[in-house]
Amino acid sequence: MEDTKREIERKYEAADPSTVPDLTGIRGVAAVRDEGVMELDAVYYDTPDLRLAADSLTLRRRTGGSDAGWHLKLPVAPGVRDEIRAPLSRTLPDSLAGLLRSRVRHDDVAPVVRLHSSRDVRHLLDEDGTLLAEFSLDTVRAERLAGGGKAAWTEIEVELADDADPAVLDAVEKHLKKAGVRPADSPSKLARALAETGGGPSPAPGPAAGTAGAAVLAYVREQTDAIVAYDPAVRRDLPDAVHKMRVATRRLRSALKTFRKVLDRAVTDPIGEELKWLAGELGVARDEEVLQERLAARLDALPDTLRLGPVHARLRIRGTSRAEAARRTALAALDSERHLALLDRLAALLADPPLRKAAGHDAAEVLARAVRKDFDRLSHRIDRALALDPGPDRDLALHEARKAAKRARYAGEAARPTLGKPAKRFTRRVKAVQSCLGDHQDSVVTREALRELAVRAHAAGESAFTWGVLYGREAAAGEARQRELPELWERASAPDIRAALSH
Repeated sequence: MEDTKREIERKYEAADPSTVPDLTGIRGVAAVRDEGVMELDAVYYDTPDLRLAADSLTLRRRTGGSDAGWHLKLPVAPGVRDEIRAPLSRTLPDSLAGLLRSRVRHDDVAPVVRLHSSRDVRHLLDEDGTLLAEFSLDTVRAERLAGGGKAAWTEIEVELADDADPAVLDAVEKHLKKAGVRPADSPSKLARALAETGGGPSPAPGPAAGTAGAAVLAYVREQTDAIVAYDPAVRRDLPDAVHKMRVATRRLRSALKTFRKVLDRAVTDPIGEELKWLAGELGVARDEEVLQERLAARLDALPDTLRLGPVHARLRIRGTSRAEAARRTALAALDSERHLALLDRLAALLADPPLRKAAGHDAAEVLARAVRKDFDRLSHRIDRALALDPGPDRDLALHEARKAAKRARYAGEAARPTLGKPAKRFTRRVKAVQSCLGDHQDSVVTREALRELAVRAHAAGESAFTWGVLYGREAAAGEARQRELPELWERASAPDIRAALSH
C-alpha cells in the first residue's frame, strides 16, 4: 500500500563540503544531532522522450536508507512536492502506474538514470528536542543508462519536518548564505543528472512570438497541461481536483471554438467533442458536490422550527450514494481508452498544430476580433432571454446565455496576455454576468432536487414541509438574480468595454 508525504525542501550548492558552517548558529535551532551516513542507490524511470522530467515529475526505485521502495514525486509549488511511496518490488506498482497514466499514456517507462548518494544526515532540533528539519550533505554520482555519460557533485538538501514552521527553512537559508553557500541551480538531483549526462527534455518549437498562432497555442498548451496534471489529482481524490480538471477541459474546448480562424476546425472540432464528453463525465461528480453543498447550506440556514422530520439524515443519504456513484463515473472515464485517445490527440495537435493563415497575423488583432465575436454571441442570447416572460422558456434561455457568457469570459482570459488591461476589464465584467446567470441556473437545478427530496420524504411517510420551504426560498433567489441581470449586463456591454478591444 502506498503512502503520501508532503515534501518541503531547499537545495544548495556545496562545491567544498568542508565549508559547511556550524549549524548550531541557526536561529531557533537548539541542537544538531548527527544521524550518520547512509548509502542510497536509486534508479530513475521515464519515457524515452523524458515526458515525466519535462513535467518536473520523478519516478524512482530506491534501495538503502529508511524509506526504500518506489517513490513518485509530483510538483505542488516551487520547493514543494508530494512524494507517494510504494513498497519495494521488481516492477512498477499499479497504484503508481495509474497516477502516471495521463503522461505516459500507451508508452512504458524504463530506467534512465542511476544515482548513488552518500548522505550525511543531521537533524536540527528545537529546545524541546523536536525535529525542525533534516540537513543532508549528499555526495552524488550519476550515470546515464543506455550508453550515457557520468557526473558527480556534492549538494546540501534541507527538508522541513512534518508540522514544522516553514520559517525554519528561511533561517537555515540565511545562515547558509552568510557562509557563502548559494541555492542550487537545478530543482532536483534528476534534473541535474540529466543536464550533465546527456541533456534533458527539449522544449517544443512553435510559431513566431507575437503571432496569433503563438498566443493561441500557448493557451491551448496551458489548458492541456492542466488536464494532464489534474488527472492524478482526481485519482487521489484531492480537494477541488475534479472541478479544476473540468474547468480546464471547458476552457480548452471553448478556445478551440473561439479561435477557429487560427486552428483548423477539421482537426479541432472532433477534439472539442471529446472534451465535451470528458467534461460531462467529470461534471457528474462536480455538479453533485456543488448541489449537495448548496442544499446543506440552505438547510442549515433554516430556523429549527422550520426543520421538520429527519431532513439532515435524508440529505446525507442522498449525498453519499450520489457522490460514490459520481466518483466511480469520473474514475471510469480517466481509465478509459477514450480518455487516452483524447490525450494522444491533444499531444499531436501541439506537436504539429493545424495552423491556418490567420495564425501568422498579429496576435492582438486576431484575438481582439475573436473576443468581440464571442461577445456579440453573448449579447444576442442575453437580449433574447430578457425579452421572454419569466418561466421555463426564460430559464432555458438564461441557461444558454450563461454558456455564452462562460465562453466569452474564457476568450477574454485567453487574450489577456496579449491584450492586457482591456481584456482583464472585459473578463471581470463578463464574469459578473456569468456568475449571476450561474446562480440562477443553480437555483433551477436545486429546485428540481428539492422537489425530488420532497417526493421521497412523502413516500416514506415523512413531512415534506421543510423541502417545500426551501423550494420557495430557491425560487425567490432565482427571481432576485434575474432582477440583477439587466444592470450587470449594462455594465458589461458598455461601449467603452467593447471599444477597448478594438485593434
